Amino acid sequence: MVNRGKILAPRRETVTVRAGRLAIGSGHPVVVQSMTNTDSRDPRATLRQIGQLAAAGCELVRVAVPDKEAAGRLRELVDNSPLPLVADIHFNHRLALAALEAGIAKLRINPGNIGGADKVKELAREASACGVPIRIGVNSGSLEKELLERHGGPTAVALAASALGHCKLLEDGGFGEIVVSIKASDVPTTVRANREFAALRNYPIHLGVTEAGTLIRGTVNSAAGIGIMLAEGIGDTLRVSLTADPVEEISVAWKILAALGIRRRGAEVISCPTCGRTEVKLIALAERVERLLRSVEQPMTIAVMGCVVNGPGEAREADFGIAGGRGNGLLFRGGEQVSRVPESELVEELLRLIERETGVVIPRRE
Repeated sequence: MVNRGKILAPRRETVTVRAGRLAIGSGHPVVVQSMTNTDSRDPRATLRQIGQLAAAGCELVRVAVPDKEAAGRLRELVDNSPLPLVADIHFNHRLALAALEAGIAKLRINPGNIGGADKVKELAREASACGVPIRIGVNSGSLEKELLERHGGPTAVALAASALGHCKLLEDGGFGEIVVSIKASDVPTTVRANREFAALRNYPIHLGVTEAGTLIRGTVNSAAGIGIMLAEGIGDTLRVSLTADPVEEISVAWKILAALGIRRRGAEVISCPTCGRTEVKLIALAERVERLLRSVEQPMTIAVMGCVVNGPGEAREADFGIAGGRGNGLLFRGGEQVSRVPESELVEELLRLIERETGVVIPRRE
C-alpha cells in the first residue's frame, strides 16, 4: 500500500524470531494477534473461537494455561489449530515446560514471577532446544515492588526498566529469541515506556494498551496508542485488547494498520458524515454495506456517500462507491460514474459491480 501521506518513520530494525510458520521482526509484516476468552480446558469451544479469529484475519492467537489440566489439553489445540498458538503462563514454570512439550509456537511469561532465576534459565534452555520464542509481558498492574518504590509508581521508566531486567534474566540463560510487550492502561505511559525500551534493545515489540476498555473506548485508546507507536516505527506485532468479542479486536487491528498505510486486508468502507444535503438514510446504508463486505478478504476501498453533488469527487480514491440522492443515486468506479440507479437497488448494484470487476463472490447474508 502506498503511504501517500509520508507520516511514518522508518521501521525500527529488530532481530527476527519465529513462532511456528510466522516470522516476527522488522523485516516482516506487522503480525495481528488476539487471545481466546474461552476455557482452554474445553478444546472444542477454544478451537471454534480460534477458527472464527482466523477467518477474521488473526495470524497468531494466545491461550491461557492456568493449571495442569489446561496444559494437558494443549496438544489437542496445537494439533488442530489453524493458527500458531501462544501459551500464556504465570507463576508456574512447569506449565511452561508442559506447553513446550505440547508443541506450542511461543510462550508468554513474566520472568519475574515464574519461580526465580534458576527456573528462568531452565525454561530458557528448553525453549531454545525447541526453537520457541518467549514473549516477556510487562504490565503496569503487576510491576515489581522494588521498581514501584524506586520510581514512585508504574511510570514509563519503571516499566522499561522491568522489561530490561526480564530480558537480562533470559540473556543470562543464553537465550535471545525474545519478544517484549510493555503495556499500561493509559496511552501516554504506554507510548513513553515503549519508546524508552526501543532505544535500548533491538528485540521485536508487541504493541497494545492493556485494559483498554469496551468496544468504543478500547478502540479509541488502542488506535491512539498503537497508532502513535507504529507511526514512529515501533512495533512488530499487535493486539487490540477489548472488553468485547475477540473477533472485534481483529477488525480494529486491521483498520489501524490500513489507516496508517502499513497493511491492508479486506474491504475498507469510507463514508461521509451526514449533513443537510443528505437525502438517503446514510448511516443505515453505510452500515449495511460494511456488514455485507465483512467476509471479503481482497483489499479494496468502498465509498458510501450521502450526496451526489460532492460524493464522487470526494471519494475519487475509492475503488468503488455509491452516492445517494433523492430516490436514486450514482454508482461509480475510480471516481467515474458508471450508472444512475434507484435508491432501493444501490447496494445490490454496488455488489454486482464489485463481483464483476474483481471476481470476488459476496454472500448476501447480513
